[in-house]
Amino acid sequence: MRAFRCRVCDNALHFENSVCVSCGTALGYSRGERAIVPVDDHGRYVDATGLVWHVCANLSLSGCTWLAPVEGGQCSACDLTRTRPADDDPVGLEQYPAAEVAKRHLVAELDTLGWTLVSKDDDPVDGLVFDMLSSVDEDVVIGHADGVITIDLAESDDAYREEVRARLAEPYRTMLGHLRHEVGHYAEWQLVRGDERMTRCRELFGDESVSYQDELQRHYDQGPPAGWAESFISTYATMHPFEDFAETWAHYLHIADSIETAREYGLLTVGAIGDFAQFRDVVTGVWVPLSIALNQMNRSMGKDDAYPFVIPAPVLDKLDFVASLI
Repeated sequence: MRAFRCRVCDNALHFENSVCVSCGTALGYSRGERAIVPVDDHGRYVDATGLVWHVCANLSLSGCTWLAPVEGGQCSACDLTRTRPADDDPVGLEQYPAAEVAKRHLVAELDTLGWTLVSKDDDPVDGLVFDMLSSVDEDVVIGHADGVITIDLAESDDAYREEVRARLAEPYRTMLGHLRHEVGHYAEWQLVRGDERMTRCRELFGDESVSYQDELQRHYDQGPPAGWAESFISTYATMHPFEDFAETWAHYLHIADSIETAREYGLLTVGAIGDFAQFRDVVTGVWVPLSIALNQMNRSMGKDDAYPFVIPAPVLDKLDFVASLI
């Protein structure tokens, strides 16, 4: 995440700021400029080319500060959401903004890495949409299928999510983590194409043609195999090659985003991730010492580790592969 500053008073800003708390200037996020920009009293911003942009229509609904090309319309990030809670679902509507905040963070991160997500409105076959579903009146299963990512908005509730995390004995569970993982499934579907990539993917993650349902049942009946930590980033990654890929992809994004944020805020003086020959060099040379320091900082505050994972050598090979896809 970039370090943003107000263009009017130079005050530090956060990604979701709609108003500068120092000078009171109304703000919007320009996806094209990757910057927070001032908007006028009518919510308009004129870019360097003379195009007029408008604050997203969903500012009040989901807290979206991104700029839209049409007055009264929604932004490109909101275009990725196909389904949201109904207006008569107060619980779902209360949970909805946190999911959208995480989704916008993900979209901005992928923009930075050079992969722009395209909505199914623009590409019905290969595009992506999110169904942000309320589980108040129905069971919702988080997942991905053919470019549709389904999210259970109950995961926005800290107490609920922590209860699930403890019950499943997971070291980490966040809304942003869910989104990164599910986009990992979409990334494999879209980016692992061609004989060379498919062959290398199977060498690293295994044969994806094995029955998903059988492996799912095995995982919940027997748990992870003995010695799993020597080859996988998490126990869930042991379930099926698809899940191993998605978990690895999520950790690629965890690591890349955290390092770039640390650089932006002056905690690191290394070059950009793209300056490294291999992503494994980023992990071993930058991420491992940084994550240890972050964990120690959390412990100093009496909190759990920020990154409660160990990265074995085989996972470095997997991280290298997923990083090479974009």
